[in-house]
Amino acid sequence: MAFRRVDRIAVRSALVLAVWLGSPGFSAAQGDAAPLSSAPGAHSTQTQQGAPADQTGRDAPATEYPALHLSGFADVDFAAQNKSPGPRGFSEGQFVLHLASALSPRVNFFGELSFTPRADAGTGTPPASGFNAEVERIIIRFDHSDQLKVSFGRYHTPVNWWNTAFHHGQWLQTTISRPEMVQFGGTFLPVHFVGALAEGAFPAGGWNLNYQAGLGNGRGNVISRAGDAGDNNARTAQLLSLFAKPDRAFGLQVGGSLYFDRISVPGRPEFSERITAGHAVWQREDPEIIAEIADVRHQEIGGPLTTSSLAYYVQTAYRLPSVARLWKPYFRFEHISVGATDPVFASVPNLDGSTLGVRYDISTYAAIKSEVRLRRRVSDQPRTNGWFFQISFTF
Repeated sequence: MAFRRVDRIAVRSALVLAVWLGSPGFSAAQGDAAPLSSAPGAHSTQTQQGAPADQTGRDAPATEYPALHLSGFADVDFAAQNKSPGPRGFSEGQFVLHLASALSPRVNFFGELSFTPRADAGTGTPPASGFNAEVERIIIRFDHSDQLKVSFGRYHTPVNWWNTAFHHGQWLQTTISRPEMVQFGGTFLPVHFVGALAEGAFPAGGWNLNYQAGLGNGRGNVISRAGDAGDNNARTAQLLSLFAKPDRAFGLQVGGSLYFDRISVPGRPEFSERITAGHAVWQREDPEIIAEIADVRHQEIGGPLTTSSLAYYVQTAYRLPSVARLWKPYFRFEHISVGATDPVFASVPNLDGSTLGVRYDISTYAAIKSEVRLRRRVSDQPRTNGWFFQISFTF
């Protein structure tokens, strides 16, 4: 009975992840939840016409639109570190809502809202609120075919694999922390992108080739944020991502991307930005292997300065067999090397870091994670060490 129970939980967990990360309602590359064909309590403003009759001659139930599905994520954390700055003690993680709605058989909407606690809550004039509310993603997509789907909105930029596979729900990812090269609020890679995206997939003899091509606003006046209110210069950001998921190696994904933008920060020279990234991912539980690398090149417009910065990480995990299948130990090594003369990345520290932890799936929709992080920013300085604990769940 114990073996059947853990297998059943593992299968249900895999199914939930499949819904969020690879359902037909939204692309696996964006990791969106698929809208349900109907949802209890969904408000109907349109009914699909021409529904086929069943064998009894009665009309089959029509699909009602919009069909809204709401899901959420939350987490509670504890941290103990040997140096400041950084969180210590208990903290409330992000409270995240995913809204997916089918507007018609070929038109879908997806939104993601996050609420993040503020360390300065109650201070200042007027007093700061207790939480920052953000619209993380808002996407409307038109599906012409598997080969062509066009969407508009605010995305997690498909410049690397992690950023489009794991979103603000901490329960989705194996670890507590994201790789620092793609952390939310970070600068090294543009996490958000506002614009238009075309994507599709081709069987290609079992290679299952996928593409994504986009135009948008790219980085804003604060380069860690997207140009939500409009582009701050006359040059749009452009991106192209290609990857393959071959049938003969189920779970394998290999690909790369290119990203071009112009960075305009008030009071500073303009820089062109070119990001070249690649990834190889084995999306299995036994084992899980994720490896990514990104090179960011900045060139001063009208000037001689050209810099290059490099970041990469390798993460491995393995879900233990038999009665221990609820346990999943993991390890990640990551590295960031910033060009010494790069003024765009002046606030981005170098990094050599290791993360060692374990995830325990306490139920199908809740997990307990514990990890130790070792960080070194400067080669001749001591490491920053910390222990982190998290309970994450979806509902």
